[in-house]
Amino acid sequence: MLSDLTTKKNITTFSVSPENLTGEKGKGGMAKEGSASLASRELGQGWKVNPFLMLQPGTRTVLADIKGRGAIKHIWLTDSAKAGRLLILRIYFDGHENPAVEAPISDFFANADYMEYRQLSSIAMCANPRKGLNCYFEMPYFEGFKIEVENIGPDECQIYYQIDCEEKVLDPETLYFHAQFRRVNPLPYKEPYVILDNIKGNGHYVGTYMHWGVKSNRWWGEGEIKFYIDGDREFPTVCGTGTEDYFCGAYNFDVNGEYVEYTTPYAGMYKVGSTDRLYRSQLYFDMYRWHITDPIYFKEDLKVTIQALGWRSEKRYMPLQDDISSVAYWYSDTLDDVYPNFPGKDELEII
Repeated sequence: MLSDLTTKKNITTFSVSPENLTGEKGKGGMAKEGSASLASRELGQGWKVNPFLMLQPGTRTVLADIKGRGAIKHIWLTDSAKAGRLLILRIYFDGHENPAVEAPISDFFANADYMEYRQLSSIAMCANPRKGLNCYFEMPYFEGFKIEVENIGPDECQIYYQIDCEEKVLDPETLYFHAQFRRVNPLPYKEPYVILDNIKGNGHYVGTYMHWGVKSNRWWGEGEIKFYIDGDREFPTVCGTGTEDYFCGAYNFDVNGEYVEYTTPYAGMYKVGSTDRLYRSQLYFDMYRWHITDPIYFKEDLKVTIQALGWRSEKRYMPLQDDISSVAYWYSDTLDDVYPNFPGKDELEII
């Protein structure tokens, strides 16, 4: 990528933020009145007059509505909400009525319960002090894009954001970015957790984020992830060997009797709560795995599941009934996939 910086490119950079809602050239920082009018009253235009938007309860707010051709390159965002799952992020491409991205802001940025800060340092997502959320997945569009946030909570809140974009020519074979949220609590006994299903088209799967609430003692991560590709039915083409193995860890994340957190370019585990409560119930784990150097390619359809599997007496596996959430990230050549009905406020709550 560094060598990419040495060549000329026919690309125009623009950025959308509360200080330039249209992303127009030379139109940033022009507000005379805005969300920070009181603080800037002695300085006036150009002095951080409108750095954030207010999200009213029960409403949807458009952060950006852009026409043209190009790609979103980076999204930075932070908010004042007391619970990130009360803000729902939706991204639409090329005038399509259904969102290609639909997830709570917190989960989309791989930080479901970000009231407790955990550093996340990876290629695709970063969470930096105190609540600086960053996404680096490229999101192409041929006609335009719209980003909106719905506040399903009872209180108004502030949102600061910057969406960095490129106006450029796209190859006709360029794929659309997608992200889909799911949550099951509790998982029915002996049922696998479905990360993604009913996905059609030609594309590749590029990442998984999971927020896993453990409801039993002992080790909880024996379950295998399975990718059902292009017509696979009972058995998958790609089958993992264990939950921590899929997230590029090993042996229960256990070093000298303690869970050990790690955050690397392509995989990580950063736990909510004390790290010294090894194999105890009522812990939540955040885990991510980016398939950036090793995408899962599909030409017709894709389904992804993972088992919730622990241990019971007599060295036997025990199917678990945990609280599991996920966001799946992928690219495909269609915007026609139908997502499941999005859960309501109470169904999203982390207890």
